[in-house]
Amino acid sequence: MFLIAGPCAIENRDVVMTTAETLRRLCYDLGVTLYFKSSFDKANRTSASARGVGMDEGLRILEDVKRAFDLPIVTDVHESWQCEPVAEVVDVLQIPAFLSRQTDLLQAAAATGRIINVKKGQFMAPWDMGGAISKIEQVEANAAREGKIWLTERGSSFGYGRLVVDMTSLVEMRRFGCPVVFDATHSVQQPSAQNGITGGNRTMVPYLMRAALAVGVDGLFIETHPDPDKAISDAANQVRLTDMENLLKQAMEIDAITNHQ
Repeated sequence: MFLIAGPCAIENRDVVMTTAETLRRLCYDLGVTLYFKSSFDKANRTSASARGVGMDEGLRILEDVKRAFDLPIVTDVHESWQCEPVAEVVDVLQIPAFLSRQTDLLQAAAATGRIINVKKGQFMAPWDMGGAISKIEQVEANAAREGKIWLTERGSSFGYGRLVVDMTSLVEMRRFGCPVVFDATHSVQQPSAQNGITGGNRTMVPYLMRAALAVGVDGLFIETHPDPDKAISDAANQVRLTDMENLLKQAMEIDAITNHQ
């Protein structure tokens, strides 16, 4: 099992470096492969709220994380032109859920040769992810077979301001032969539930995480922050950094059982 984790948005260097250092230590002790994730821009916002430090400063901070802690890096790309410069720093280009059907973005990401983590849109069925795979493989042939496409489940829209997780989605997406990731923190979001700001319920993260691991996944996505309530993005659903050790221990125990079945 691998872990994608870090603060939702890059707020400043101190938060990012503190989180990366703690996660690296925890994952080393537990034997978990860590991909550090944080976003230089949160472009898909309900309102004109804080978005992050921007691409230039964000990439400088992510490069510092990579050098200081010898970690592979994941970050979001929102526009086709971003893919090439971002790929010079990061190891995995992440396609946000709202953009998972954007052909030009998917193919620009594929052209970099990096791993691409495609987050399933809240509006998409799991079998529809075959379209995203085919778009990528028009540029990067055999990318799925080579493990260079990851598919991430992050919940589906259920009415207004609600998400639900259909655990059979994990099974359906595994049929494509790609590593499947479960996003435990975005799955507990409550979109636009707080007067135009996304809410959430981080207390539900462990329950959904355990259920997904019992079904069987290749990776987990967990956003974490030293003080989530003060985070500029996804404050309500990010896991407190001090809670990550216990959460990861639970994850490893269940993953060990599932992978021996």
